[in-house]
Parts: sequence; C-alpha cells; structure tokens
Amino acid sequence: MNLFEDSQLVDSYLVGDESALAELINRHKNKVYGFIFSKVLDRDIAEDIFQDTFVKVILTLKEGKYSEEGKFLPWVMRIAHNLTIDYFRSKTRMPLIGETFVDEDFSIFDFLADPEDSSEVKIIKDQIEKDLRMIIEYLPEDQRQVLELRIFKDLSFKEIAEETEVSINTALGRMRYALINLRKLIEEKNLTLTIV
Repeated sequence: MNLFEDSQLVDSYLVGDESALAELINRHKNKVYGFIFSKVLDRDIAEDIFQDTFVKVILTLKEGKYSEEGKFLPWVMRIAHNLTIDYFRSKTRMPLIGETFVDEDFSIFDFLADPEDSSEVKIIKDQIEKDLRMIIEYLPEDQRQVLELRIFKDLSFKEIAEETEVSINTALGRMRYALINLRKLIEEKNLTLTIV
C-alpha cells in the first residue's frame, strides 16, 4: 500500500520536494517502460522514450500546466504513448503505412496490442479509434469502405471482395491507396492518432 497518493506526491514536488518526483517515477517506471518497450521492441529506444516522457512530465509540472489531479498515471501513459507515436512517425515505421496490410492477420492496432491492457491504455485506444474514424471520413468512398470493413469489422479481403462485389485484387488495391492517402491526410492536416 502506498503511503501517499500520486496527487499528494505531485503537490509535494511542486513545492520543492524532489524526492516526491523520484517516488512517482519509481512507482510507475515498470508500467510506463513496459508499455513503451512493448511497442518499440528495442531497449535503447524504449529507454530514450522513457527518459523523454519524464522530461516532459517534469517540464509540464514546473510550468504549472498539470491539472489532472488524481489521474497522474493515465496522464504519464498518454505522454509516453504520444512520444512513441512520434518515434514511429519520425522513422516512417508506423504500421498504419506499412506494407503488411496484405497479411490476413494485419490490424492497424497491432502496435498497441497488449493482452493485459490497463484501463488507461484502453481509454487511449478508444480515443485513437475515434480519431481514426474521423480521419477516414476524408477518404474517397470506395477506399473508406474497404478500410472500415478491414479495420473495424475485421473482415478478410475475400469477405471484403464479396461484400463490395469486386475482385480480391481490387479490394487489395483500394486498401493500398486508402493507406497511402491516409498517410498523406495525416501529414497534410497535421493530425496525430493520439489523445491531445
């Protein structure tokens, strides 16, 4: 049992108790680092993102911009998630724009898959799905239809071809163009699949 709630430690840190921040980091480091590592699968990169996460936490606290009392961990997890997305975008390695969509097992959320997701991660995933649905609305109808059937209804390309009355190759082609256009839309409109 923790002697102090996260919110109490945040308050202590804000009035100059550096040890309170150390306690917060120690309390949540395994969960935050584990989340990051499960996405990037590289210890050095995970460590860098972990450090960046807490640098951003410290700066936000010092600037007096933190106002989510009682929700410290979800807030930190969101920062970690955003920085992980930034890493994938900077390396153009985000699965959203990969070539793996031909694989029947592909899911746009594979990079977030975690068999024991915590409640805050589920909240983040829900928000990403809402953001994704909003972005998809910009696509041409035929591309949007294939993308929605594949991602949200989890249909195979054979099933998509039957439902849309086109060949499997046409369905695959539409999916490919949908992903290309989705990437362009994200860049052009400066959209990010994260909680803001």
